[in-house]
Amino acid sequence: MEKLSRKIGKDYPVYPEKVLQFGEGNFLRAFVDWQLYVLNKETNFNGSVVVVQPKGTNKIVGLNEQEGLFTLYLQGMKENKAVNEHMIVDTISRGIDLFTDYHQYIELAHSEELRFVISNTTEAGIYFEPKDRLEDRPQISFPGKLTAFLYHRFQAFNGDQQKGCIVIPCELIEENGIKLREIVLQYAELWNLGEEFVSWIMQNNTFCNSLVDRIVPGFPKDNIDEITEELGYQDDLVVVGEQYHQWVIEGPQWIKDEFPIDQVALNTFIVDDLTPYRTQKVRILNGAHTAMTPIGYLAGLETVAEAVEDEEVGRYIHELIYEEIVPTLNSDVKVFANDVINRFRNPYFKHYLLSISLNSTSKFTARILPTLLDYLEKKKELPQRIVFSLAALLSFYRGEREDDAAVLDWFAASWRAVDEQKMTLQQFVESCLSNEGIWGMNLTSVAGLTELVTDNLKQIEQAGIREAMMSVKKEWIS
Repeated sequence: MEKLSRKIGKDYPVYPEKVLQFGEGNFLRAFVDWQLYVLNKETNFNGSVVVVQPKGTNKIVGLNEQEGLFTLYLQGMKENKAVNEHMIVDTISRGIDLFTDYHQYIELAHSEELRFVISNTTEAGIYFEPKDRLEDRPQISFPGKLTAFLYHRFQAFNGDQQKGCIVIPCELIEENGIKLREIVLQYAELWNLGEEFVSWIMQNNTFCNSLVDRIVPGFPKDNIDEITEELGYQDDLVVVGEQYHQWVIEGPQWIKDEFPIDQVALNTFIVDDLTPYRTQKVRILNGAHTAMTPIGYLAGLETVAEAVEDEEVGRYIHELIYEEIVPTLNSDVKVFANDVINRFRNPYFKHYLLSISLNSTSKFTARILPTLLDYLEKKKELPQRIVFSLAALLSFYRGEREDDAAVLDWFAASWRAVDEQKMTLQQFVESCLSNEGIWGMNLTSVAGLTELVTDNLKQIEQAGIREAMMSVKKEWIS
């Protein structure tokens, strides 16, 4: 069967390359690239996306083989009706392999049309890597790559005030835009890029904080044959997402003059302060996702829907949200919480728990740890279900997982020491929770946490996750 390319289907317009996108993954394609597709169809946005891969190159090859095209399925409730629809998204013009075609990256920095930078490199992607150098091709970190790009653009246009970029990171960390700008300025100092460049970054580039929300299960591996038959062509980049979407951008209202989201029926808007939106979304939806992943997976479940419908795990998720997360939030968020539970039950989806588990330790830190600390402060006791999810996470990292190499090496060595009886489980937990490189703080300083995690982990290791959950449930009730 013929592979998807611009020879298949309609005549695809050629748009000016206005957006540099760090990240080629399912989420950005099903969320940002789809929204730009809508803008191109319904407004005068008239822009395409150039994609670079934050790490590696293999997916860029696949993207270029399909000339940037991919099929997007949107499934779920839309205007109170169950809707399953699909479309070919033609927003991406090309991908650049930074290891073999770095000169194209530099040439893009010289582009008159380029205006936006968008990223999603996971919570672990926005960090300062002191080994990065301006002359690297490419730099190791995403912010290092971005700084090099902006510096080449600054040089190409002699610091023209009109040639700065609107930078909108989508990583789920607090104040993502501000933190990204701070790291860019760190590189400017490390690389001695000069005061004029620093002033250009501060005055002529706009770094927005942003919050994204759409559940994207990704590639439909279970029914790809059926989908291929329906489409009539082969698409190795098919992506599935839910109908629901929300993009809150904290920035100046004038951005709408160039990014006309107010002219279409997208749930995307610009605000002065996204804090309330972020807190409820990250803590309820993302927090529940991250908490359920190790528990559901260790219980033999594969998907979010299976976890929510499972009698024991589903009850755990429900109680986690309503008994421990919601009470830490100031505003009335029960309607949002109810919607999240319904979105988890989306009948069209197979949202695999393992696909959520990428970089689980940094996700726990960003999505769950603030709730744990707020609950402790308010209730003067530890949230039992959240602590249980932390113990389950430590057990989950016995297996082969996807995370930062240093994190994986630490867990591999530590679990090996436990298995060889060179370390007790309590020593393992103490060592783990005190590792600030993993959690961003010394968690052994949280009163009672080490002991409770150790007790939970012993139960999980000895009796399995379901028995452990039932055993400690008496404490939740009491």
